[in-house]
Amino acid sequence: MKLTCLAGAFTGVLLSGSAFAADNYDLDPTHAWVSFKANHSGWSNAHGTFKTVSGAIEFDKDDVAKSSISLKIDANSIDTNFEQRDSDLKSPDFLNVAEFPDITFASTKIEKTGDKTALVTGDLSLAGTVKPITLDVTWNIEAPLPWDAKTIKTGFSATGKFNGQDFGLKKLADFGLGPDLLLDIDVEAIKK
Repeated sequence: MKLTCLAGAFTGVLLSGSAFAADNYDLDPTHAWVSFKANHSGWSNAHGTFKTVSGAIEFDKDDVAKSSISLKIDANSIDTNFEQRDSDLKSPDFLNVAEFPDITFASTKIEKTGDKTALVTGDLSLAGTVKPITLDVTWNIEAPLPWDAKTIKTGFSATGKFNGQDFGLKKLADFGLGPDLLLDIDVEAIKK
């Protein structure tokens, strides 16, 4: 939940020394996957995904620290492959989607860790609580679409984790879940 700053960090690493202004990207909602998993009483990991994700990325190729990412996730779009569980997770005991319909992430800091990797720290807003989390991000590639050379797309993968109880999801333990939620994020974004 899950990123854009990394895009800036990685592009900046690859194109360092070039005199470009910051580039702006819109997430491609048909190529954005934000998923999570949590330990389920030791039996396995319970998985879920959010089907509706949007966002924007801005990165400065000369100074990646000036880059940024913002993500917005429709909390009501949660899908855990079981309708009753989805309904439970949307309730006030968990995501409380009626009161807090959006989950957001806004970057506050980018730290380069390698040629194509970075740590992106940002504020996660979930179920009415805002706390910082850090994502490990990998910049995958930037290239034109094979069928449309005028459309440039970039892509990132990210992972991270946080304690769900820190965000008020107190009922996780009652259901044998967590407490840590592991994030797995893949996004593609189109250059404006």
